[in-house]
Amino acid sequence: MTAANVDAIPVSPSESRRAKLAGLTQPPVRPGPSTAVVARGAAASANAELVTLANADLRLDLAPGLGGAIARFDWRGDGGVLTPIFRRCETVRANTDPNELACYPLLPYSNRIGGGRFRFADREVQVPPNRATEACPIHGDGWLSHWQLAQSDDTSARLTLDRSRGKPYAYRAVQKFVLEGSTLAVTLEIENAGRERLPFGLGLHPFLVRDEDTELSAGAAGLWLPGDDWLPVRHVPAPPAWQFGVAYPLPAAMVNHAFTGWSGYASVVWPKRRLSLTIAANTEYYVLYTPPGEDFFCFEPVDHPINALNLPGGAAANGMTELAPGKRLVRQFSFTVERMGVRASADGRRPKRRGQGE
Repeated sequence: MTAANVDAIPVSPSESRRAKLAGLTQPPVRPGPSTAVVARGAAASANAELVTLANADLRLDLAPGLGGAIARFDWRGDGGVLTPIFRRCETVRANTDPNELACYPLLPYSNRIGGGRFRFADREVQVPPNRATEACPIHGDGWLSHWQLAQSDDTSARLTLDRSRGKPYAYRAVQKFVLEGSTLAVTLEIENAGRERLPFGLGLHPFLVRDEDTELSAGAAGLWLPGDDWLPVRHVPAPPAWQFGVAYPLPAAMVNHAFTGWSGYASVVWPKRRLSLTIAANTEYYVLYTPPGEDFFCFEPVDHPINALNLPGGAAANGMTELAPGKRLVRQFSFTVERMGVRASADGRRPKRRGQGE
């Protein structure tokens, strides 16, 4: 719509600010058949669906057709200025690589499966590679699939994925996104739609903004040391420089390790921005990835370490959940943005620690 032939009416500064905020929080455009959905105020996207959720504190752009991924997650500061919390993908196209986006789901497993195979219930299960640049299958296939938008309103959305004909993992999955105040809550749910019992795992892969002074607090008891192929070879106690018991500057060197014995709570601090992010998840592992020289790092809350299917003790002993046909696994994650020095209690947002498999 345009304002043609309409006389301008003077408004007060407060009324103008309220009008701008109302415009930013209007419901997103809903997709129709073969429709490119572009959120108001977003960069143009060529043939990519984008669905925007927004409230007074946050903005979230979702790309259902690109792995059900997040394209941007911003905090709305004073004056309505949007500050990226996850690395922002400015232009989202139909062929955008998921690793250029802001966050994507990890399912039905996280990270790599060594050799593309594992043994379970006295049988060998083959998992084909899914990336031309990777020797091992990585992150499952949810992040490479087209999800369906099942429901959305101003501040929530539900995406679904039907992989009931997939092999070796046949499943159905749901992602739920809710904005409540300054918190983004994400729920991942997966159902075994196959005929065989299998181990499943879930996680998220956010790309967080990194400044020179970015700090991380994410206390963990140990970590897996990887070999040259990034597959874990030995479990050790976390060294002092990587214990992250209190907010500590991110390492300058490359880290690409699975940490164990995590409390399920982490904090990212951007001192110059005077912002902090509290991450909560009902998982006991995370993968930290800090590529040198980049303006992002990855803190991936997951429920199992890399190559858990082939580690000593097997999948279940390393955090994965064995699901019989028709049974489900649910994991919950939250991301709360706050001004420095205004650290609200997270007790009311604590996800449940048990009862994940049904």
